[in-house]
Amino acid sequence: MRHARQIGHQRTRRRFRVRGALKAHSTRPRLSVFRSHKHIYAQVIDDQAGKTLAAASTRDEDLRQQVPYGGNKTAAGAVGAAIARRALAAGVKQVAFDRREYRYHGRIAALADAARDAGLDIGAKKPAPEPKPEPEVKKKAPAKKAPKQPAAKDPPKTQP
Repeated sequence: MRHARQIGHQRTRRRFRVRGALKAHSTRPRLSVFRSHKHIYAQVIDDQAGKTLAAASTRDEDLRQQVPYGGNKTAAGAVGAAIARRALAAGVKQVAFDRREYRYHGRIAALADAARDAGLDIGAKKPAPEPKPEPEVKKKAPAKKAPKQPAAKDPPKTQP
């Protein structure tokens, strides 16, 4: 139970840190994302006016027909494309991506990439880090064994 509480506190701190940085330094509307196990939701919010400019989720009728299950990366991509279309129709071209406490990974990254591909300016995608070259493994030469010396023979016993 203690571990679960600690993880919950970490998520809460991460959520406030990410959203606080966005609100403090950005004049763009915010593309906020929420994910549950079965669905994913996205909305473009103008914080200065306090209004939602566009919204999309896997619970929308037109997206339900395209995507049978809303809790995977293909559904997140469909929501990303839909939110980009709706935001562009509302006159929003640039947004700040608010990932909340979620890591930029999996469904969250799929939604952001689909919105970026559909024409919404979220910012440049960070290049993937180059894989580190694998260190060369030097094969060790087999250890040289000392040549076996024949066991010293006892002198033959003579019978008295």
